[in-house]
Amino acid sequence: MLGRDENLIHEVRDRFAHVESCPFTGERIFFENAGGALTLKSVVDSSARFAAIPDNQGRDNPAAQELVRIIDKARADAMLFFNAQGGQVIVGESGTELLFRLISTAILGAPDGGQVLGSTLEHPASRSACIRWAEIAGKPYVAAVHDDQTGSVSQADYAPHITPDTRVATILHTSPVTGMAVDVGAIAAEIRKTAPDCFIIVDGIQHAAHGHIDIASYGIDGYVISPYKAFSRHGYGLAWLSDRLAALPHNALVGGPARNWELGTRDTGAYATFSDVVAYLDWLGSRVSDAAPGRPRIEAAAAAIHRHEADLTQAMLHGTGNQPGLTAMPGVEILGGVENPLREGLVSLTVAGMPGAEVVAALRDRGIRVHVRKADHYSGNILTPLGLDSCVRVSMCHYNTEAEVAAFLSAMREISEAR
Repeated sequence: MLGRDENLIHEVRDRFAHVESCPFTGERIFFENAGGALTLKSVVDSSARFAAIPDNQGRDNPAAQELVRIIDKARADAMLFFNAQGGQVIVGESGTELLFRLISTAILGAPDGGQVLGSTLEHPASRSACIRWAEIAGKPYVAAVHDDQTGSVSQADYAPHITPDTRVATILHTSPVTGMAVDVGAIAAEIRKTAPDCFIIVDGIQHAAHGHIDIASYGIDGYVISPYKAFSRHGYGLAWLSDRLAALPHNALVGGPARNWELGTRDTGAYATFSDVVAYLDWLGSRVSDAAPGRPRIEAAAAAIHRHEADLTQAMLHGTGNQPGLTAMPGVEILGGVENPLREGLVSLTVAGMPGAEVVAALRDRGIRVHVRKADHYSGNILTPLGLDSCVRVSMCHYNTEAEVAAFLSAMREISEAR
């Protein structure tokens, strides 16, 4: 376990930039990982190295050939990360942009008629794309209603809305507001029972940093992540497409390769930094198991990450050392329930009598960085049904420690008692 091996957790933290301090404000505890995880130092180095290279891919010179090799390796690494058998990996402007691109292509390329299906749990990245392009294509958009109490959505919630002519469906893998995961494979299987030819696209942006992705087991057509939320950097998104989705008509240069989805010259450095992420997971897997290199180590790393983050959230909820947990603090309420096995490294809370922004500011003044979610176009779909205008999101990753959780609990006790 990461948290019980002081040497290992030190090694893990040493591989990330700005673990204990902000370059603008100084020392702080970083519990804002859902807004963007810490960046691997190897990613920082790769970004600088490739930014300085003047050559383009596809030329007849050794530098260009090396850039192509690096991109090919990164695509293979990403396929390993996703555990994808077949299909292709592409990069784009961002995770949101890629969701719009995959969803619009699927809706416009699917047979006429039918419906587009999503859920009320989804981030506006997928929900907005579905609503916009379903209207353009003349297909009604239907949303399965998530469970307010669990903060998630299940195949039972989707099932009543699935019809034989469901053309496109979207699934959110983990909510960035509640932190609760979704059983993608079960929902996809439920859809395929009634609509076997449906194009199924998954928003994995929040899930990617917290453990297991296994596209081979899901039966889907698209999976999108934002690498800056998975230890890489800003400036690009990453997507996997099935062969049948990739074959649909899409934006491309006339006369170019039929299944090329990337427009213009791609940033070799973006690809290289995702290889850095996969290399880190391979290293971590080697430190927590005897697994063979490659996918077995990635799975071992994912399991260790999930266990450590579960320990951190339990400590946050129920206490650690001499610090009582959030559940013992007056006026503190937890979104999605306390004992929720779907939780992935994130606790969203409210404090009675205090707007979320005030709690965030009070924690900031005590050197702890968290984030407020408001009932706006990003989070209103989750908060408004609960009668909330805001909540405080405390998001952890596997490089966080129980000592940091204890410091957070000490600060929250002061805040809750003084309100």
